[in-house]
Amino acid sequence: MRNYPIELLAPAKNLEAAMAAIDYGADAIYMGAERFGARRAAGNTIEDIARTVEYAHQYGVRVHIALNTLLFDDELQQAEATARELIGIGVDALIVQDMALRAMNLPIEMHASTQVNNTTPEGVKFLEECGFSRVILERSLTLDEIRKISAATSAEIECFIHGAICVGYSGRCFLSRTTSGRSGNRGECSQPCRLPYDLVDSSGRKILTGKHLLSVRDLDLSESLEELIDTGVSSFKIEGRLKDSRYIKNIVGHYRQLLDKIIARRPELRRASVGESKMDFTPNPAKSFTRGASPYMLYGKRRDVASFDTPKAVGEYIGRVESLSRKGFRLDSDVVVSAGDGICTLGKDGFGGTNINSVEDGIITPNKRDGIEVGSKIYRNYDHKFTMALERSKTQRTIETKAQLALSAEGATLTIEDCEGVSVTLSRTMELQPATNAEKMLDTARRQIEKCGGTIFTLTDIEVTGNEYFAPASLLSELRREVLEALRLKRVQTPLPHCIVADDGSARYPHSKITRHENVTNHLAEEFYRKHGVKEIEPALELKPTIGERVMVSSYCIRREMGECLKESPKLKGDLYIEHGFTKYALKFDCKLCQMELWHLN
Repeated sequence: MRNYPIELLAPAKNLEAAMAAIDYGADAIYMGAERFGARRAAGNTIEDIARTVEYAHQYGVRVHIALNTLLFDDELQQAEATARELIGIGVDALIVQDMALRAMNLPIEMHASTQVNNTTPEGVKFLEECGFSRVILERSLTLDEIRKISAATSAEIECFIHGAICVGYSGRCFLSRTTSGRSGNRGECSQPCRLPYDLVDSSGRKILTGKHLLSVRDLDLSESLEELIDTGVSSFKIEGRLKDSRYIKNIVGHYRQLLDKIIARRPELRRASVGESKMDFTPNPAKSFTRGASPYMLYGKRRDVASFDTPKAVGEYIGRVESLSRKGFRLDSDVVVSAGDGICTLGKDGFGGTNINSVEDGIITPNKRDGIEVGSKIYRNYDHKFTMALERSKTQRTIETKAQLALSAEGATLTIEDCEGVSVTLSRTMELQPATNAEKMLDTARRQIEKCGGTIFTLTDIEVTGNEYFAPASLLSELRREVLEALRLKRVQTPLPHCIVADDGSARYPHSKITRHENVTNHLAEEFYRKHGVKEIEPALELKPTIGERVMVSSYCIRREMGECLKESPKLKGDLYIEHGFTKYALKFDCKLCQMELWHLN
């Protein structure tokens, strides 16, 4: 495991977010093209992606493009054209769900999206043997499951560490189509898992009413990074291709600092890119959008991972209401709040939200007092001062360099070399006169060469020889600018290492049958699986009505969340259903696999 690269992978909604992610420490970013990405609202033009590639490659940061929707036959030609156009502008990898893209044998590194449902060692090993250099794991896996997968493959393992969680297994969820006709597998999930539902029994009795029974808290594995490294994970992925730049700055900055601390004390690890981001604020993930932090199933199947009361951002807990007054209320904590902050209250009637108008002598005056009572829990979901600090933040990422300036009677030569050994040398041939003051010339030369402001470089060491000759400050300044720009361009143009492997067809798929839930939606994908030993392929559920079908499988379980696990002598007996309006689903529980299923009834 010597020199083992650790990658912080950040989402990018657009060029602005991509640049923010890079500036604040990402080693790689992932974003969508104009079509065929699983977040249709986060598409980008080829021109913006090209600009992102240039900006990223300065720092050795990789750009991964998500082409991870299911494809229909009439889309294959356009999908391939898009992929080849992306390859032409220098993107580093494609993230794919549909095996049609693998079957095209594109000359680029291929990553298997989490929507391929990467949950087993044999499945991941198959993908490696088909030429996938990286596999992105399902979010609900445990540490032990990740460890077993890592042991079975030499492919890179990418793992989500922060952000929203799909409650159903990625790529195997059809819930959105049952309510809207929009498909998550086609980049248009309508997020019905965030809706309120009634839990009913077979007699129609309502056990819970209007609760967000499928809305799970957001992932936060800040405390688990080193354990994940030890299982074999090398890429740490932040979810959030619809998030703004403020979110990106805060969350990327937070994980950059955590990973740097681990890397600094473990000599076998290294960063996957270069450049130091000296942040001018203290990152805090609780101050960005969050439905509440959870490790989800990383440490085993557990309860307390859902948020029945609200699917919205709750924010950080700041205390309970200790007392009320005519003006407002007082908290039982010493957390500093300020005018403009947004707060949520958790009272007997559930969640309510308001803004803070003023704070004086510990008395908080809210815009609305509805639901604020003695004992109410108060959460801050908008920290005005912190948000302003994020917006004003001008963190710059710089690469350390060293310079050698040689002056002589024939002219000046400047060499600048960066921390990776990339260097540029430029000379100016001209007659230089002896300096009247060698020490002053030495000081002038150093001051001119070290002026790197406005570039991506910082100089840590400057060696000057020949300072007995006089060189005009304007000459040195011009030489420095030209060398630094040439060095930047050389970094941009230096190819990053890639793992491009063709699929020779020799790998055998772990099963002889492809079910309708595995979604083979075009002839190329069908040919791919048959070439790899599959005998039977069911028509894809993506192309069929969902009534009477299983539309979700999940490691999350409503029974377990309620304390009514079937393995633990529950009081709640019989069949269970959830309803939203006129839509009804049957809940089925596979206790052997510890999974819950939703079946669409009407």
